[in-house]
Amino acid sequence: MPRLLAQPSIISAAGNKPKIIREVFGRVNSGDTAVSIAHMTSPEGWVEPGQTPSFDEYTYVLRGALRVEHRGGTIDVQAGQGIQVLKGEWIRYSSPAPGGADYIAVCIPAFSPDTVQRDA
Repeated sequence: MPRLLAQPSIISAAGNKPKIIREVFGRVNSGDTAVSIAHMTSPEGWVEPGQTPSFDEYTYVLRGALRVEHRGGTIDVQAGQGIQVLKGEWIRYSSPAPGGADYIAVCIPAFSPDTVQRDA
């Protein structure tokens, strides 16, 4: 039977500025451990610590631009573009462009603070 989730849960985010994470599916809002789907809003100038997650992450940018640093360089993902990051890859997300960014993040398995493995 279909299950309606009436609203997302707001999750605390890492980084130098407040970022809004609206988890629709995942460990907190729906109890799912296989996948998490969240709508993120990051302000201009937001930067989070680097990480080496134990999950694959698929990100689709709705508005603005998301910067993805990785061991081989930097990729700026514009509105209408997506990026796939496989588990075990070191990455750091930021939104340096004016206006910040809105994007959808899908993590498989679901995001967990225990499996994101942020830099010290």
